[in-house]
This record gives sequence, C-alpha cells and structure tokens, in this order.
Amino acid sequence: MKRFFATFVLIVVFNLYFPTKAIDLPKYYKFPKNYLKGKFYNSTKDFFIIATDRMKDSRFKNTVIIMLDHDEKGAMGIVINKPLGEISLSSLINKSKNLTIKKKELINVNITVYWGGPLDRNKILILHSNDYKNKTTKNYKNISISTDYKALVAIAEKKGPKKSLVILGVSAWSNGQLEGEIEMGHWNLSEMNEDIIFEKDNFKKIIKATKDSFMRL
Repeated sequence: MKRFFATFVLIVVFNLYFPTKAIDLPKYYKFPKNYLKGKFYNSTKDFFIIATDRMKDSRFKNTVIIMLDHDEKGAMGIVINKPLGEISLSSLINKSKNLTIKKKELINVNITVYWGGPLDRNKILILHSNDYKNKTTKNYKNISISTDYKALVAIAEKKGPKKSLVILGVSAWSNGQLEGEIEMGHWNLSEMNEDIIFEKDNFKKIIKATKDSFMRL
C-alpha cells in the first residue's frame, strides 16, 4: 500500500462517475475474465461488506467497504479502513485551482488520504457527514459524497463537514461477480453505521463492523 501511495499521480481529477439509476460501470474498468458468477437476489447498497478469512485477494484482506450501488449489472463501493498516508492540499488539486485559493497557507495543509479500491486510482472523492453540501454532493443513507476541490478546501479551512474521509479510487464488480464472491464466503454484510465509517482507529472499524455482520442467504 505504501509503495502504491509513493507512485500515484498527485494531480487528481474530480470527475468520478456516479450512477443515477441502474448502475452502468465505465467501460474502461477491467474485471477478471473468469470468475464464479453468482445470482443477483438483493442489493447490498447502503450496507457494509466485510472481508472474511476466506478472502483470496490480498488487497482486500481485513477490509470494510461501504456499498454505494448494486444491481443486476454490477456493484460499486469504497474501502473505508485503509489509509494511504498524508498529502498536501496543493498536491491533490491542479495548479489552476491552487491559484484560486485565497489563503496561500492552505495549500500546505496535509490531508489523510484513504485507498478506496483498485479502480479509478487517479480520482478522488470525499465521503462525509450530511452537514455539508455543494453542487457535486450526492446523498446516501446517513452519509454524503462530494467530488470537487471546493470540499477539500473547506476541510482544510475547517469549514467543511464535521466528519470526512478523503478517498482515492473505488471498488467495483461486474454483473454477478460480487454475488459469486459472497456465495464463496469471501464477504459478510453488516448494517451501515456512521460511527464506524468515521472511527479514528481504522483497525477498530473491521472489529466493530464484523461484530454485527451476517451472511446473506
């Protein structure tokens, strides 16, 4: 994880795709050609999925993911318990945006960035409490997501949401892929909990989420 953080491109693009109705994953997402395709029964949207001891993919070991979308066409979520490290605000936004920041000292403010998943690794989103909103904000169950640099500036100014996670990348599954992984016992489900999302101790996130987890039958 540290190696990835050291090599990722610092100028991040704020144009992450969010499905509005039926999920339509970007065509440039690459999924395994051979996977056990499961049958869709119910959406995991607005739930946590938690990696079990049967998880084969080392990237997702001890992982808690909040699910943003899930239907017959696929699924999308973001990892919430794997911090990559701290990076300055100036490195997270491009130079043209830097010039619009009135208080120059803000560009050196360090912000903790989390690994959200292996896809769209050069794009960023801000997962936050519902007390903040701008034109890019989309509301989910008990939480919101914003996708522009103004939210980052607000956080640096301490005028943004009370609780937030800055996340790089997303996790996504093609049609039937997540269902197959759940059937193989790689993931358990748990009710989404705002206190767990913004828990400061990232190790405790998986402990707390697992405590109330269940298998989908």
